[in-house]
Amino acid sequence: MRFASAIAILIFLSPPIKSAPKAKFDDALEGAISQQRRGADLAGAIVNVALQSPVMSASSFTARSGKTAVAVFNRPSESVKPVFERSIPNLPDKKLTAVVVNYPPGAKSRPHHHAKSAFIYAFVLSGEIRSAVGAEPARIYRAGESFYEDPEAHHLVSENASDTNAASLLAVFVVGTDDKPLTAPDAETVK
Repeated sequence: MRFASAIAILIFLSPPIKSAPKAKFDDALEGAISQQRRGADLAGAIVNVALQSPVMSASSFTARSGKTAVAVFNRPSESVKPVFERSIPNLPDKKLTAVVVNYPPGAKSRPHHHAKSAFIYAFVLSGEIRSAVGAEPARIYRAGESFYEDPEAHHLVSENASDTNAASLLAVFVVGTDDKPLTAPDAETVK
């Protein structure tokens, strides 16, 4: 669904493309942008439309700078839905926040850190999640299994272990009430 929305946005903003199968999407996108010669303006419009779309998440694309400004939709990404938040009465300045993270088949999260004060408990609700935190090797967690992240941990791998089935997990944060953002993706190197 994310790819279809991204393609629809791009086709609407660019000249007709004869065919843009998923495997050749990047080439078609590059061709459309070259034809338009609207580089930064087109990329800015795509980024703005995509950020406002309810089916796109910010981690599903990267704006590139330089000679060609393009939006890259090279892989599906996770979607995050907040489900609970409350201050913890007996722990001053702490709150509990819970989110459900859904991974379409083949979806991956970018490597990331969480808020510095965050202790996280993750419970796999469905499917299989591949995860690696800090120096630990990647491991697959199946529905009903759980893992945790200590404060200031680096979450290097967080992805759906399947290319055919969806997966989801419940992430419960115990975090300082003013410690934001909950999740900060690592900076991406743009070539």
